[in-house]
Amino acid sequence: MSDLSRTVEALLFLSAQPVSVADLVEATEATEGQVAEAVELLREDLAEGKRGVVLREVGGGLTLASDPASEEAARRLLAKPRTPPLTQAQAETLAIVAYLQPVSRPEIARIRGVSSESAVTTLAERGLIEESGRSRFGAAIFKTTELFERLFGLSGLDALPDPSGFDPTPEDERELRERLLKAGEQRAE
Repeated sequence: MSDLSRTVEALLFLSAQPVSVADLVEATEATEGQVAEAVELLREDLAEGKRGVVLREVGGGLTLASDPASEEAARRLLAKPRTPPLTQAQAETLAIVAYLQPVSRPEIARIRGVSSESAVTTLAERGLIEESGRSRFGAAIFKTTELFERLFGLSGLDALPDPSGFDPTPEDERELRERLLKAGEQRAE
């Protein structure tokens, strides 16, 4: 398999939607002929039946799909209940704990401006945060867990994005404000 075939396979794996040859050409900065050759090499490699995925042409593009031979196992796996995504309150609470840990529930509530008891409880139940002691006033102190680092792909807490990068400039803030106002007006119509 060529480097370009591996790249095409990676792009198809990453995309939730079928990818057109034109998009593959643009993404790989290769010619249409080179991409077509890479796709054919990938198709041959996957057709040998040694892999759990197959190459499909769907909706005007290419996509990777599970091999039909694994359908029953896939149905059993996907039939398991999935953990719902974090709510806004849970995401805010998790960010506060991640950046300020160890941090107490009252501190979280003060920062968020609302009670965070439910969010803290849910995050602890999911194993993303855990109690790491008590403050001098007796409040539970929380920190993130190894599961948090694993789920967010962090090598450690020092790999968290620098929060100063999220501080918008006055121009960016104005633009965001205008976009939000426009979106609100369109929603009201």
